[in-house]
Amino acid sequence: MIKYTLFELHFVYFGFEIRPDRHRKMESIAQYFDTIPSSHRSYILFGGLAFFLFLENVFPLVNLSYKKGNHLLKNIFFTLTTALVNLGMAFILLASSHWAIQNHFGILEWFSIDSLWLQALIGLLVLDLIGAYFIHWIQHKVKWMWKFHIIHHSDQYVDASTANRHHPGESVFRFVFTCLAVLVCGAPLWLILMYQSLSAIFSQFNHANLNVPKGLSKILGWVFVTPEIHRSHHHYVLPYTNSNYGNLFSIWDRLFGTYIPMKSTDIVFGVDTHMDPKENDRIGNLLKIPFEPYRPPSTKG
Repeated sequence: MIKYTLFELHFVYFGFEIRPDRHRKMESIAQYFDTIPSSHRSYILFGGLAFFLFLENVFPLVNLSYKKGNHLLKNIFFTLTTALVNLGMAFILLASSHWAIQNHFGILEWFSIDSLWLQALIGLLVLDLIGAYFIHWIQHKVKWMWKFHIIHHSDQYVDASTANRHHPGESVFRFVFTCLAVLVCGAPLWLILMYQSLSAIFSQFNHANLNVPKGLSKILGWVFVTPEIHRSHHHYVLPYTNSNYGNLFSIWDRLFGTYIPMKSTDIVFGVDTHMDPKENDRIGNLLKIPFEPYRPPSTKG
């Protein structure tokens, strides 16, 4: 007989009882991510990128005219710097998780949630809210942080490789908020690594120049961030730039009033303050942007 906490009984009452066979499947998933080799994490990151770049070529939404090889190399550079930042600071993430669990700190600990399925559901929601949506929203509101985030928005040919086009400084901001999310959640290691893997895949998916069937996109979009939803975030002028911040779940934008739909055919990629290719297409210049004077938005559309 499976025992439930009072919190978990609410899910059972509404028909979400976790059967033993499903619990065992979740145990296998948790065990995999708890011991996932570094090579597998690399396969997920770069394999996912290769997969979505392939799909873009087969089912493109729009025909972007650009040198894909040069564009990819630049974005791979920033993908590698992001990976290095995360690798170099990984011990902080592990320490945050260990401290939370040892001190019974965080939502999963406070409500004594033992079901791995509920841990995954609640954990992914909390980690995505704080570690993705919230820090993304802050970067658009705080001027000096926005200057780091410009590197991501300055890409005028958004595709799957744009997902990890982040200045190393921005990678640090995001890492700090991921650690904060781990503490608030009380997330165990397996949950953190599962979230990071899903986050990488979803980011590549929702940046992809991919023609997702309208019906499927609409259904997925009620819960998850699709290319159609996130694409307007990369339109070059306000208010669209300050909308659709989500990465995994679209519910946060709908809940906090930051969701703005836009026709894909009307989107112009980039950011209005840095439309000159000399500034947005050279790694050296991109790395210097955060240390240059702030430029206010020149246009509102």
